[in-house]
Amino acid sequence: MIDLLIEKIQEKENPTVVGLDPRLNFIPEYIKKEAYEKYGKTPEGAAEAIYQYNRELIDAIYDIVPAVKPQIAMYEQYGGAGVDAYIKTIKYAKEQGLVIIGDIKRGDISSTAEAYSNGHIGKVMVDGEKFEVYQEDSITINPYLGYDSIEPFIQDCKDYNRGLFILVKTSNPNSGQIQNLKVDGKMIYEIMGEKVAEWGQQLMGTKGYSSIGAVVGATYPEEATKLRKIMPHTYFLVPGYGAQGGTAEDLKGCFNQDGLGAIINSSRGIIAAHLKEENKKKYQEKEFAQAARNAAIEMKKDLQRVIG
Repeated sequence: MIDLLIEKIQEKENPTVVGLDPRLNFIPEYIKKEAYEKYGKTPEGAAEAIYQYNRELIDAIYDIVPAVKPQIAMYEQYGGAGVDAYIKTIKYAKEQGLVIIGDIKRGDISSTAEAYSNGHIGKVMVDGEKFEVYQEDSITINPYLGYDSIEPFIQDCKDYNRGLFILVKTSNPNSGQIQNLKVDGKMIYEIMGEKVAEWGQQLMGTKGYSSIGAVVGATYPEEATKLRKIMPHTYFLVPGYGAQGGTAEDLKGCFNQDGLGAIINSSRGIIAAHLKEENKKKYQEKEFAQAARNAAIEMKKDLQRVIG
C-alpha cells in the first residue's frame, strides 16, 4: 500500500490528504434542501446530504491531491444511513483514483480487532463466501491494548496489500497527559514510536518505507523531529495543520531528506473553505467545491515551499 501512496504523492507533487469530516453546518443549503425533500429532516436525509457534498468535493480535488481521509464518526452518528454514506464516499473516491485512509481509530482485544480488520481492510466470510465491505486502503488504529490488538490488522495488511497508521503522538491539546509520561527515562510516545518502527519491518515497501505508518501531530514539532529519528522508515500521517494551529514550518521535522516520509491532513481548512470570512463574498453558494479546490492548491504551495 505504501508504494501506491508514495506514487500518488509524487505524481501530484503534493503530500496532502483531505479529511472528509463533514458536518451539516458545512453543507450548502441547496444540497440539504434536496436531500430533505427526498428523505425528510432525518438521519437518512443528513446522510444523503453528506454524500452529495462529498461527491462535489471529490470532483473538485481528485486531480490535485493523492488521498482522502474520511472520519467514520462523522458518518456513524447517523446510524446505518450514515455508514452507507461512508461506504459510498469511499467507493466514489476510489473510482476517481484517490487513496483512502479510513480514520477509524479502532483498538480492542484480538478477536474484536480481527472483526474490525476483516471489515475495514480485509474480507468477511459469509458461509464460505468472502466480501470486501469498507474497502479502505489503510486505516488508523489505537495501539494501547498492545501487540495482540495490532496483529490481526497486520495480517490483513499482508494478505490484501493494505496499510495502517498507528497513533503515536496525536495533535489534540491534552495528548501529553498520557503520551508524554516518562517510563524508564523515555516518553510513552517515544516507546510507541520504537514499537511502530519494529512492527513496520514486517511490511517494508520497495521505496524504503513501511506500510505500517504513524499518526504524528503537526502541533508538536519537537516531538515530531524526535520521532522522525526513531522511525526513519515510517510514513507519518500528520493531523493538526491549519485549523488546529500547525503551520508548514512546524512540519519540517516530519519529512526525510528525500522530501518523503509524511502526508499532511487538512479537513476543515479545505472542505469548509467556503465558510471562511474572506471567501464568503468571493464564492457563491454553489461554488463551495471551487473554494475547496483553491484551498487545496494553496496548501500544496505552502507545503512545497517548506519541503522543496
